[in-house]
Amino acid sequence: MARDVTDPMPISTRDELVAALESGSKPRSEWRIGTEHEKFGFHTDDLSPVPYEGPRGIRHLLDTMEGLLGWQPIMDAGLPIGLVDPIGLAAISLEPGGQFELSGAPLETIHQTARELNAHLAQLREAADPLGIGFLGHGFAPSWSRAEVPVMPKSRYEIMSRYMPKVGSLGLDMMFRTCTVQANLDFSGEADMRRKMRVSMALQPIATALFANSPFTEGKPNGFLSFRSEIWRDTDPSRTGILPFVFEDGFGFERYVDWALDVPMYFVKRGATYHDVAGASFRDLMAGRLAQLPGEHATLADWHNHLSTLFPEVRLKRYLEMRGADGGPWSWLCALPALWVGLLYDDDVLTAAEDLVKEWSLADIVALRAAVPRAALRAPIAGRTAIDVARDVVKLSREGLRRRAHLSPMGTDETIYLAAIEETLERGETPAERLLRQYRTDWGGDIGELFRRYAY
Repeated sequence: MARDVTDPMPISTRDELVAALESGSKPRSEWRIGTEHEKFGFHTDDLSPVPYEGPRGIRHLLDTMEGLLGWQPIMDAGLPIGLVDPIGLAAISLEPGGQFELSGAPLETIHQTARELNAHLAQLREAADPLGIGFLGHGFAPSWSRAEVPVMPKSRYEIMSRYMPKVGSLGLDMMFRTCTVQANLDFSGEADMRRKMRVSMALQPIATALFANSPFTEGKPNGFLSFRSEIWRDTDPSRTGILPFVFEDGFGFERYVDWALDVPMYFVKRGATYHDVAGASFRDLMAGRLAQLPGEHATLADWHNHLSTLFPEVRLKRYLEMRGADGGPWSWLCALPALWVGLLYDDDVLTAAEDLVKEWSLADIVALRAAVPRAALRAPIAGRTAIDVARDVVKLSREGLRRRAHLSPMGTDETIYLAAIEETLERGETPAERLLRQYRTDWGGDIGELFRRYAY
């Protein structure tokens, strides 16, 4: 989840909200790649989740990493809840259940992303190994009950925890027991944003299928290949899922703003205090008539913080966020941004991707999204299967990356980061299916083997 914004500039009109989104437009020469990934911390001796406090806790780990990196602490009510690089703009933050997140800096190439991830995981191991802490990339906590998961001392999460059960039955599981990998990409203007939003919204379930990696709940198979993606279907329908209006004529920044204004807020932050306004209207805040904070008016920070609490399959802020993938091992952390950069950052490839999905109806896309959590690559779509479409998608992405022609010092281009996805397609077996096979054979039903074999 995003860091809070602190811009105090007042806003009072819809046009200002639209302009705030449009301000993200950049010329192609300034397009960058941001990669975020979350991982579960666990004690290596007993595979238990890592609490916040204590000599082997997350707070101690953050303090150690602050000394190691020299990054600035992010504080909430006097407690460290993350770290930020004041130069490179990367950040480490905590998800509600202690999931450890790296929000990477905006980088030019996937090669730089790989170096950033390698450095982060090496630094994390240096700080965590002496504490007996390991980290697992996985879509859903494979062995812990919700009651076992620790709660991080972040004020915004307290507010969300109270609100989630009112709007869905799995929102708390989303908060405390899921992990994702996400790619953030730029656009040049409204028309470019529209094209990328439509293609990525339609194809997001294909990415979910390719990265399906959450088949266990509390130590047993749960009947899903991506349980994380199923959880999002019962979290809060007002702010999640496929957005139908994205495919309507006239879609642009204004239409997204209108939708966002209709989604209830969680909080308003003033100074260091989070005010619980869950269910309230942003329009009322702009007009100064919010019942919980009478006379208080909206700021640009309020708007960007509100946008960060919306969770559609593709989220629009001052960039586009690809939100469909389960967390996974290192190779998948580079594969996700590679997939989307190859598809969306080359005009000819983007046109071919538009052609690929142009005959899909909204009903087709929604049905695909509903089927993918259980069926993954076997899910049907418009007379085909997801794996058939995925092969076309990855082929297009490979061409887009090849045409970018960004070479590493070893002379390889960015297509090397598609290898994990291409292996999945060759085998016809998702990461989740591979884990289930191992669980039933090599592991003898011992979920602990997942931690021991797949930790970073």
